[in-house]
Amino acid sequence: MTAGDVLAILQGAVTTVTLSVIGILIGLPIGLGLALIRWANVPVVARVVTVYVSCLRATPLVTLLLLLFFALPNIGIPIDPISAAILALVMNTSAFNCEVWRASLANFPRDQYEAAQSVGMGAALRFRRIVLPQIVRVSLPGLVNEMSLLIKVTPVLAVVGVVDITRAAVRIGAETYEPLPPFLVAVALYAPIVFVLVYLQRWIERRQVAAEAAA
Repeated sequence: MTAGDVLAILQGAVTTVTLSVIGILIGLPIGLGLALIRWANVPVVARVVTVYVSCLRATPLVTLLLLLFFALPNIGIPIDPISAAILALVMNTSAFNCEVWRASLANFPRDQYEAAQSVGMGAALRFRRIVLPQIVRVSLPGLVNEMSLLIKVTPVLAVVGVVDITRAAVRIGAETYEPLPPFLVAVALYAPIVFVLVYLQRWIERRQVAAEAAA
């Protein structure tokens, strides 16, 4: 492998991280919003959200990506590979995040919520001060696991021409007829990316423990 080959894989790593971060930052709040709709059991809307989330969880990411990339232009909505990749990642991860959030909300003691309501706290304040801190702590391991999975499924984006770490490694291996070195570099890049997520999870958990101890 040449320095140019390593640089190409590093550029693929930038694409992987960028798309994953965008998917995570957009998918997390959307997933929370969907979970809140189901938790509140909003008439009709909650049922629609349930069907929507179930369909997305049952659809492989590569199938969803191809559907968006080829179907949207047919109905007059042009979309480029990067936009299709981001949309597919957001839709996929928000559905799984919804279930993580929903499980935490289902186990949340409603008596605390009702007690806060009885002393005159508004709905937004009750959620921000009472509900959110507790469900974040419970949901964090599942959310981080979903983030890690999202990063590791980004190679499917290659089907629409997005060059991520794996796609760059495959291309270099095909050109040099030595597939092992580029894939070793790819593995060496994936490991620290996921490690950062795990480290961030542990840091947040330590902060939560310290805040509870000081309270």
